This record gives sequence, C-alpha cells and structure tokens, in this order.
Amino acid sequence: MDRGTHHSGTAHDHAAHGGGHGHGHGPDGHGTTWATAMKATLHCLTGCAIGEILGMVIGTALMWGNVPTMALAIALAFVFGYSFTLFAVVRAGVSLKAAIKVALAADTVSIAVMELVDNGIIALTPGAMDAHLSDGLFWYALLGGFAVAFAITTPVNKWMIGRGKGHAVVHAYH
Repeated sequence: MDRGTHHSGTAHDHAAHGGGHGHGHGPDGHGTTWATAMKATLHCLTGCAIGEILGMVIGTALMWGNVPTMALAIALAFVFGYSFTLFAVVRAGVSLKAAIKVALAADTVSIAVMELVDNGIIALTPGAMDAHLSDGLFWYALLGGFAVAFAITTPVNKWMIGRGKGHAVVHAYH
C-alpha cells in the first residue's frame, strides 16, 4: 500500500483523536494538558484553602465544636472558590447573573471533590479534629489534606476540561 495515499489530506493521525500531545480542549479529554488541569486545580485550591482556613480560625475563635466549625469552613471554601472565578468573569465584562452561572458550572465539582478529600483526611487523621490552630498536627493534617486533594482533583479537572466542562467554561472569558 502506498503510504502517501493512506494518510492523504486528512488530519486523521493523533490530532483528530486528541492525540495525547496535550494541545487544545478536545471533546474526548485527551487534548487537555496536565498543566491546564493543574492550573485550574490550583486556582480552586487557593479559594478553598482561604475559605477553609478562615472558617477554622473563626470557629476556633468562637469556641465552636468540630461539626459547626467544619461546616463553616466548607461553606467558606465554596464561597471563596466561587468568588475567584466570579470576579474574574465579571472583570471580563460578563453580567453578574451570567458570571454566577459560569462560576457554578466551572467550580462545583472541583470544590466538592477538594473539600470531600481534604476534610475526609482531617477527620481520619487521629487527633487532628481536636488539635488547635497552634498545634503542628492541625496544620500538617490540613496541608497534607490539601496536597492529597490537589492530587486527586487534578485528574478530575483534566477529564472535565477535556469534555468542555468545569474550568473549560471559564476559558472562554480569559
């Protein structure tokens, strides 16, 4: 068979199938780069970390129990996580109502996975729930939880972005 005829005129090779080269946002998810997924996850992690730490500080300062403190920390993680995207999209000229829809579409799964993993690790780390802000165990469990959450959430974001969901929704406004 003539190789020239077999591959003539079509972009059938790797590019047509997402190719694994890491370029673009193909519908099959193979074209999304790990760097893009990591950037989206880091963006999400930043908002989550600010909200979660603030919630822990407030709950501790008010001498709340573990459950209300964790609930506040999770709620603030969602608020700050959504806010980062919301402000960026509004700054790009999108109406507040449309920006809220974009933020919800872009961040809900990412924040939920991140919070589930991070808080699960904190809850399962012996003594971490009873540790105070001044205890190393508190910070090791929290930061370790963030690291594991980042590692687990990055592939989730890569998969979603590759399908035009999650943070891919935000890319239209950058």
